[in-house]
Amino acid sequence: MPFINDILRYDSLSIVGLEKNTGKTECLKYVLERLPVQTKRIAVTSIGIDGETVDQVTRTQKPEIHLREGMYFGTSEAHYRQRRLVSELIDVSDESTSLGRVVTAKALTGGKILLSGPSSASSLRRWMNEMKQRFGIDLVIIDGALSRMSSASPAVSQSMILATGAAYSASMSTLVSKTAHVVDLVNLDLTNERNLQRLMPLDKGLWFIDKDGELHSLDTMTSLSKDIHFQGMDGCETLYVAGALVDGFLEKVRKNKSLKQVELVVRDFTKIFVTPQQFRLFIKKGGRIRVLQKSKLIAVTVNPTSPSGYVLDSDTLCAKLSEAIGLPVYDLIKNKQ
Repeated sequence: MPFINDILRYDSLSIVGLEKNTGKTECLKYVLERLPVQTKRIAVTSIGIDGETVDQVTRTQKPEIHLREGMYFGTSEAHYRQRRLVSELIDVSDESTSLGRVVTAKALTGGKILLSGPSSASSLRRWMNEMKQRFGIDLVIIDGALSRMSSASPAVSQSMILATGAAYSASMSTLVSKTAHVVDLVNLDLTNERNLQRLMPLDKGLWFIDKDGELHSLDTMTSLSKDIHFQGMDGCETLYVAGALVDGFLEKVRKNKSLKQVELVVRDFTKIFVTPQQFRLFIKKGGRIRVLQKSKLIAVTVNPTSPSGYVLDSDTLCAKLSEAIGLPVYDLIKNKQ
């Protein structure tokens, strides 16, 4: 697949499933089988538990993770003991997960492994930096976890692959619409350089920049505050939400005539928790949403089969989704190459 070469342009990749059983682990398996381990140093970990043969929630069969000789990996102590490969132990972290400390090792033979690495975005970033600095890793691959899009944050990884499918929705039109909404968020444009420099250090609250370039704090309000007011914001050109962007706040901004021309800025797409309906209304009314950080969306993959056995037509799904998002869409099981 062409996107394997695209992956190698970046130093980190997150693979994120929009729902369980959308083919995320199959995508990881596909990528690992095709990367040039002879010329690139590859490390892999998971922000959740991955590699188990049976899904712990749906009880459906899952593909195991097979690592190739020379690959580095991070997993919990509990799962390291269950490995089915020969490995060189490199490090045991001081940070613990629910399954013990994170163990870092290098595969000396090919074999199967259960992945359950760092449990938070911050600890994941530390692990990645350590791998790059100490071992010269060229590419870190992160297997994301259900409903934990933080692993795909641009603050963590430079690039990403989205896995979607019938488990996300058994209705093809709904599946296409919901996936296209996520892609729209991932692909939001960066704000301008001035805003990047001023807003990047701010990680709490609501802020705005006026027409003279002055930065102001909206007291102790957040986008989740019940009684949000926009008084004293004359000349507001940029409104920055440092935390989560939610439906109620977006609606208030949309309905406020004085903010009609404002640019709404969030840290990255993982901070946006708005429905497709509210998002479309905001954009349709001329609203602009920009981000401080963004990842490169390399590919979208589909699993047309749901855990209940319902099957969508793969060719039709790929074609309709590709048309909606303007990117190639791959069924990796059907089109293995």
